[in-house]
Amino acid sequence: MGSGTIRLIFNAVLSFFQEKQAQGALALLRRQLTIQVRVKRDGAWTRLPAERLVPGDLIHLRVGDMAAADAQISSGEVLVDHAAVTGESTPTEAGLGSTIFTGGLMKRGEATAVITATGSRTFYGRSAELVREAKAAGHLQQMIFTVVKYLVAFDAALAVLVLAFSLKAGIGLGDILPFCVMLLVASIPVALPATFTLASAVGTRELAHLGVLVSRLSAIEEAAALDVLATDKTGTLTKNELSVAAIAAVPPYSEAEVIRFAALASDEATQDPIDLAIFAARRQYPDTPEDVVQKFVPFEPSTKYSEASVKHGADFIRIVKGAPAAISALLRAPLPPEADQLAGDGYRVLAIAAGPEQSMTLAGFVALLDPPREDSAALIASLQGLGIRILMITGDGLATARTVAAKVGIGGQACSPDRIRTDPAAAARDCDVFAGVFPEDKFRLVQALQRDGHIVGMTGDGVNDAPALKQAEVGVAVANATDVAKAAASIVLTKPGLSDVVSAIQTSRRIYQRMLTYTLNKIIKTIEIALFLSLGVILTRALVVTPLLIVLLLFTNDFVTMSIATDRVSFSKQPDRWNIRSLMATATPLAALLVCFSLTVLLIGRGFLSLSTGQIQTLAFLTLVFSGQGTVYLVRERTHFWRSRPSRWMLAASVADLIAVSFLAMEGILMAPLPGRIVGSLLATVVVYLFVVDFLKIRIFGRFRL
Repeated sequence: MGSGTIRLIFNAVLSFFQEKQAQGALALLRRQLTIQVRVKRDGAWTRLPAERLVPGDLIHLRVGDMAAADAQISSGEVLVDHAAVTGESTPTEAGLGSTIFTGGLMKRGEATAVITATGSRTFYGRSAELVREAKAAGHLQQMIFTVVKYLVAFDAALAVLVLAFSLKAGIGLGDILPFCVMLLVASIPVALPATFTLASAVGTRELAHLGVLVSRLSAIEEAAALDVLATDKTGTLTKNELSVAAIAAVPPYSEAEVIRFAALASDEATQDPIDLAIFAARRQYPDTPEDVVQKFVPFEPSTKYSEASVKHGADFIRIVKGAPAAISALLRAPLPPEADQLAGDGYRVLAIAAGPEQSMTLAGFVALLDPPREDSAALIASLQGLGIRILMITGDGLATARTVAAKVGIGGQACSPDRIRTDPAAAARDCDVFAGVFPEDKFRLVQALQRDGHIVGMTGDGVNDAPALKQAEVGVAVANATDVAKAAASIVLTKPGLSDVVSAIQTSRRIYQRMLTYTLNKIIKTIEIALFLSLGVILTRALVVTPLLIVLLLFTNDFVTMSIATDRVSFSKQPDRWNIRSLMATATPLAALLVCFSLTVLLIGRGFLSLSTGQIQTLAFLTLVFSGQGTVYLVRERTHFWRSRPSRWMLAASVADLIAVSFLAMEGILMAPLPGRIVGSLLATVVVYLFVVDFLKIRIFGRFRL
């Protein structure tokens, strides 16, 4: 009863914290919305809290402002960064008629816009609603219920058989009812949930030392079965910072001249990400004679280029840097095919023109890209080596998504969000790269994968990732994630990149191996005890173990074997999934071998040793305890059990258990006393028998692919 109460309390606390995480994510979303906004009311401009905005309000946005609602620009132009909202890696130009989403950060320019949606109706608000609705399906309770169902059904069938025998043999119900109670007590794995919790807690502590914070224990358990990992691109696989990926010079200019011209037409003081990338690339080339900038005109959204008047020696030249189409119109000449080729490869392309005021010519192109992290390719290879399918999901365009995916080793078909919206199941099966997606698209994709039977992991860093992070069985927020993403995730990384995800998966698979050992041992012991007690009643017409000793057996076996949670194990190379039928099929022949051994010991005690009824019950109890401890070591290794060394805690628990039980038996505490020579002989016999069974175990494991 106490163990059942503890399990209920644990499940209630776990559910409470899961709900609290969802509420925490919502609270963070609401908190980010409470900002002051310049709004026109009653013909005058004033500042109001964001929550007082209504559709139709006219607002004004400047550099550094964060959009407090979805709005459509009515005048002006801005460069807006939607990375945390939509996942787009680079800021985008927004002019007349363009939509700005809640949470968008103004990087350049000014604009007046009309509010189109507020609160939960905004793009940002729909993400909050998805976070509230998202809930990862738990598989642990289902597994435990299935184990209990099989064991109770097996023990119930034996109880009916023994009852039928008792009625035929004339044994009173008063003698048989305690037997039925013992079968029921023995069939329920009361320590199984607690052992899972302990194993997960041990794993969580290991991961904390590696900088991986686990906010939901079930995520550790689910990560062992993880077979699909959907990862965000921006800030996760990439650095979330632009860099110059390629320079294409047009003769007679060189690459060094092209990047020098681009730097002269930029201004480091603006901290514009494009200009910063150009200056970083410029430093990689040799120094050239200093040019003097006489006049600089910043990027103008209406013209889509910046320009500089530069004194180069005795000459004055004009340099223009901007969108290829704008430069083409300025030069009144078509551009060479390099521009389209670079854009098709997923790069953001700038055209550079230079020369005297009246005779400028095209100098070349600068291609920019948010580059992959240095460890991303190796990380993807490691995850794929663990049998995990990797998907990349991004708000960027298809060309950019394909380029980054190819660089980090993610192959397969690249799809637009239309595939997810029209047929999410087919998209989940056919595509490995998804571009231009919105938060609800990621959410639907995770759900489609789950409906198809996959255990899904989702990584991300932005508000746009939060719903999918909460829905996935394993939601991973990267180190630079927003607070909203961290609140929605079940695992939070504290180091840049995803390298620690590999450690989390390996740790979870070690935990699975420990719990597989415990569960298999529990099934074997339950079948053994039930068969032994039933056959003992049929053979001797009496209880071979008292109810008190059965309760003591639970403490000496079930709770002591919780030390399996600390065992030294290796992780598997493929996702681990619970297969209860396979476990039952594996456990049954092993249990049958132990039953044969236990019955043999029982018959020897009755016949050869001429023990009393109480001593026979003590002998049977010791046989179950000794064989139970031996079975733990028998099944902890999938090959011969002596191939690896158990943890010191596991060995210490077993030794303490054996000493305590032997002492109680020899002193006659709670049971009839047995001579020390019989106790020692029984222990030695169990060890020898387990060595023999170990060779049969390997064949049984191979037969049922354990």
